[in-house]
Amino acid sequence: MNTDTDLLWSPGRPELEDSNVASFMDWVSEVRGLRFSDYAELWEWSSTDLAGFWSAVWEFYGLDAVTAYEEVLAEASMPGAVWFPGARLNFAERCFARATDTRPALVSLTEGGTPEETSWDELRRQVADVAAALRRMGVEPGDRVAGYLPNLRQTVVALLATAAVGAVWTVCSPDFGTPSVLARLRQAGPTVLVAADGYRYGGKTYDKRPDVAELAAGLPTVRHLLAVDSLFPVPAGPWSDRADVEQHAWSALPAAGGPLEFADVPFDHPLWILWSSGTTGIPKGIVQGHGGIVVELLKALGLGVDLRPDDRYLFLTSTSWMVWNFLVGGLLHGSTVVLYDGSPTHPGVDGAWQIAERTGATVIGLGAAYLTAVEKADVRPAETFRLDRLRTVLQTGSTLPPSTWRWVHDRLTPGVRLQSICGGTDVCSVLAGSTPLLPVRVGRIQAPALGVALASWDPRGRPLTGEQGELVVTAPLPSMPLRFVGDPDGARYRASYFETYPGVWRHGDWVTIDPDLSVVVAGRSDSTLNRSGVRMGSADIYAVVDQLPEVADSLVIGVEQEDGAYFMPLFVVPAEGTPLDDGLRRRITTAIRGRLSPRHVPDLIVPIAAVPRTLTGKKLEVPVKRILQGARSSEVSSEGSVTHPEMLAWFADFARDRAGSASASAD
Repeated sequence: MNTDTDLLWSPGRPELEDSNVASFMDWVSEVRGLRFSDYAELWEWSSTDLAGFWSAVWEFYGLDAVTAYEEVLAEASMPGAVWFPGARLNFAERCFARATDTRPALVSLTEGGTPEETSWDELRRQVADVAAALRRMGVEPGDRVAGYLPNLRQTVVALLATAAVGAVWTVCSPDFGTPSVLARLRQAGPTVLVAADGYRYGGKTYDKRPDVAELAAGLPTVRHLLAVDSLFPVPAGPWSDRADVEQHAWSALPAAGGPLEFADVPFDHPLWILWSSGTTGIPKGIVQGHGGIVVELLKALGLGVDLRPDDRYLFLTSTSWMVWNFLVGGLLHGSTVVLYDGSPTHPGVDGAWQIAERTGATVIGLGAAYLTAVEKADVRPAETFRLDRLRTVLQTGSTLPPSTWRWVHDRLTPGVRLQSICGGTDVCSVLAGSTPLLPVRVGRIQAPALGVALASWDPRGRPLTGEQGELVVTAPLPSMPLRFVGDPDGARYRASYFETYPGVWRHGDWVTIDPDLSVVVAGRSDSTLNRSGVRMGSADIYAVVDQLPEVADSLVIGVEQEDGAYFMPLFVVPAEGTPLDDGLRRRITTAIRGRLSPRHVPDLIVPIAAVPRTLTGKKLEVPVKRILQGARSSEVSSEGSVTHPEMLAWFADFARDRAGSASASAD
């Protein structure tokens, strides 16, 4: 239930009259004769009249002046929807559509460095040079170009150059282990590898040239290595031992000798391959198209986030997280994209706010784990840094505890709006998120995103209101995957989203949608806690346990056992210098019982050294659950795709010890 004490922010006249979405509503009223009194009416139209809504987005953002199309949605079935047949759009070309000489295109900052601005003209020149180099290497539309790159200016240039050629881009961050990178890039089969010599993180420098040599040796399709010399001198010799791989130094590439040319590609031409986490099997290569990404990111960033041309848009991310692509999408709006390569907690836990100050960020995106960490550290950014330009904070990655929602609004510049967004790699966008037309309340995502037919369903496929159910999308989106890599008959794609409810996208999260359209996401449905038939979200337990000052981190797992019993342990990382003794166990149990219910109290509270996570910060609930059910640690996660991988072996030992104890007791 919403209360006045939950209210953090309310829209004023500027948001209600001058925001992008308000301007869109005025345009729809004037041009289409459709009048909507509030966001709820606008969303209802956008999610039911797909042709009307997406054609309006198309015209509002001027795409009708770029290309014609035969119809908006020629085939509406999922999977297999066909959007805008006949249209021809190139993502890179659209990224330059709002170029200006009054603002930079990029601001780049590396750990320990100084912010560097790249003008739109300079960005275009660099993209033209790299695109020309790729064409000289024989790269043609449909070929794959892979990056092994941190969050640098060169990474954006390489993506745009690849898209300009019509080739397909994919990238892995160099903080991934080599086996994890190969598990992805071997599937892609790139002909060109664009690789950085290293990166800096947490005050340390990492030389990745030996890893690049391993990658080249493990990627038989690679014929060219484009070496990005960002830390060390221009390479005098080859990084790879392969005689059949030609190396090119990024800084020595010749000028294009002509204007930037863009391949003329159809709407559904593949743009990039994003990768699933790989924590539940072989990473899935998710192929998304030029046109679908263009219209989706114009809508999501423009009408949802309210991104404007004069914004400086920063997202603290690695290149392996889909929010990096979501960040680059800011170029579609003529915004200045801010790139930071390094640790957000260096030189201190408040490092992200120092980065925002130094780069003049107006929009900053952060993971939930970082925000909870700075709250625990009692950081006061507004008192320490000049953040007067900051107007909104995007939060994603996992559920945010209620106290952290309040911390953002209490400790940052007055009037800053917290935008909690839920989406995913699968669509490279937002399913439920923010709007400047609605208030922000503690613990609640404001509403389903425009154009997203979001619903909560019970196991029989019946819609729920005010009750927790499966998050589903009942109508197609333009940025849904074209296909998976190496999935010629689409079997893996269908199994991933459409097996539970045929023809309806099941996202894999528990969600509650209230009558006011506000949304609460309670964690992954495949890792749900289920005691005596009562479903419980792990996020509820974390919201209580992780707020205790004696607890640094935690992981709760619900395990269905072969004998029909249910085992629910809570693994706790104690704060530094704090023992997990009986007193702390009692305090944890008391807090869970008092704040939640007796059903939420774990069977066992066990100390651990660290919580393993994906490299995008999500706790490994499902892989650990599988280990506790008897799976080998090597079966549940690819090496190099998680933090603290040594903990998987620890959980395997824990499972064996517990099974041994149970067997001994039975004897």
